[in-house]
Amino acid sequence: MIVWLNGTHGVGKTTTAALVQQLIPDSRVFDAEKVGETLMDVNPGLPETDNFQNWPPWRSLVVETAHRILDYTGGTLVMPMTVLIEPYWREISQGLASYGIPVRHFVLHADQETLRKRIQDDTMMGPSVFRYNYLTPYDEAFHGWLGREAHVIDTSALTPGRAASEVVNSLSAA
Repeated sequence: MIVWLNGTHGVGKTTTAALVQQLIPDSRVFDAEKVGETLMDVNPGLPETDNFQNWPPWRSLVVETAHRILDYTGGTLVMPMTVLIEPYWREISQGLASYGIPVRHFVLHADQETLRKRIQDDTMMGPSVFRYNYLTPYDEAFHGWLGREAHVIDTSALTPGRAASEVVNSLSAA
């Protein structure tokens, strides 16, 4: 199974993923962003883009990598990754389904004010224009397809530990 933690930058996906992994026996965290980083290292570079998710190989390689990891290890993959473009999500989720891999899709959500404060106060990355730039596309996706597509966990007033517990409790209830 895959537990996919979606949501915008600064919502707490990476922190929550590590905590979810600790709560689910035989689970691992797979950060699909590393696939994008690998593609960014291709030389000469792939066609210019502002987001590696726009490269079709990223989406298919995420599917293949997740499949191969699960085929090798079994268990559960916890995947913290923002995907805001519905056709990209469909491509990934259908690719995983073609391998018979169940995906539990969660959106870690917070209101815009909370997100802006978290980005501003981030002691690891500091304020980030890149992260701020995704707030509007996230809001549009959330109020469009994304909020209907996934199980939403509002993290505005939750600690990462509590958000992780809600993810795991939701898995148990299904």
